[in-house]
This record gives sequence, C-alpha cells and structure tokens, in this order.
Amino acid sequence: MPRVTVEDRGKVAKVRLENGVINAISSDLVDDLLTSLDDVQNRFDAMVLCGGEKFFCIGLALPELLTLDRQGMSEFWTRLDEAVLTLYRMPIPTVAAISGHATAGGTILGLACDYRIAAEGRTLVGLNEITIGVPVPFLADLMLKQVVGERTARDIAYSGDLMAAEAAVRIGLIDEVHPKAEVEEAAVSKALELSSLQGPAFSLIKAFRTEALAEYFIAHREEKKDNLLDCWFNPRVQRMLSEAAKKF
Repeated sequence: MPRVTVEDRGKVAKVRLENGVINAISSDLVDDLLTSLDDVQNRFDAMVLCGGEKFFCIGLALPELLTLDRQGMSEFWTRLDEAVLTLYRMPIPTVAAISGHATAGGTILGLACDYRIAAEGRTLVGLNEITIGVPVPFLADLMLKQVVGERTARDIAYSGDLMAAEAAVRIGLIDEVHPKAEVEEAAVSKALELSSLQGPAFSLIKAFRTEALAEYFIAHREEKKDNLLDCWFNPRVQRMLSEAAKKF
C-alpha cells in the first residue's frame, strides 16, 4: 500500500501522506514521497501537500528508526534530506494544507512548501526535537530562519514548544488559518492562484529564493548529518527517544 498518493485536481496535484492516523515519516513514506514529487513536477502546474484530519504528520517514525544501526540511519537521513530538499526546490507552487497536528517532521514538510494553510483551533505546529534530545535538523533550521527570521527561529528551536495555528500565524510560521473542513480547498485555491502567474517567471523567482540556501545545505550536509547521528546514538538520547517511541 502506498504511503503517499496523488490526486489529480486539474492543474493542481493533491499529494497526500497516508501512513496511518499519525502519518509518521517512515522509510517507505520517504521513498513514496520522492517518487510522487518527481511525478508531480512533470505533470502539474501546482501542488498541495495534505495529511490526515487528526495528524498532518507527527514527525519521524521513531519505533522503526530506533531499530536501525548508524549506517541504516545515515542512509535513511540522506533520503529524507533529499525528499525535503526536492519539495523545497520544486519549480511549481507548493502549498501545505495542515488540517491536523504538524509536529517536528510535520512542520519541516510544511516549511519546505511555499505557503502553509492550517486549521483553526487546537491544531498544533512546531519543532519540538529538543524535548526528545535531538537538534532541529540542519536543512529545517535553514528553512525556519528563512521563513520566520533568526530571532524567532532561535526561540522555536531552543524551546521546543508547540503552538496553535493562530499563534503560528502571528510569527509567520503559518500563512493562513481556516475552519478544518475548508483547509484543503483553501490550499487548492491558493495553488491555482499561484499557477496562474507566468510559469517561467515564477520558477525563476523561486529558484532565486531557494538556490543559495540549497547550495549552502549541500556543501555542509554530510558534516551536519554526522553531528546529528552522534547525538542520535548518544546513550542518554537513545533512552529519551525510546520513551518517546512508546507514545506511537
């Protein structure tokens, strides 16, 4: 069963994460996302990334990933970085439709999109990695600074606090909030609006916005991945991750 599906909405592709209720980022989901992104950018003018009603995406599939040795985790992280970077550099407009909680990796996927539209009420977003002993990943940290600015990014990463979508709008992490039932259609409308702009011009403007960050990330990705893996396999951190995995 595919962990990511693509729905044809004319000019817009609705790409949906479908990995159970919590939509955890597993190896299979990463592989399916990469395949879907390659398909979408060749066939559509815009894209909406969707998840579930309860969880857009909870983040990493800890129970699965904790079974991997360092080499296995390194290979997973390389693929995950590639998927997030591919989403970030898509030459077409991308909008995240966040109808449910988007924590940690869920917020990272949202950051990789051009716009983020979330459900009003208690829809939680944020980067809470520090609360389970790991850093905000390097690529996510770069994207976060670009979206909300250095000082706000510092506060988000250091605290690990999750926030409601309305609060996230005030700091620029989320662009719009709508009633839950209207989030995906609002995202499709935004994607259609963006796709009506001159295609080559939009793609070039987006490339200008993303290329410096992407090049900097690529130049340092291996070093930063090793740093993250050193932290991940620290015995104290492994115990914290194992405790967090019990909630899945």
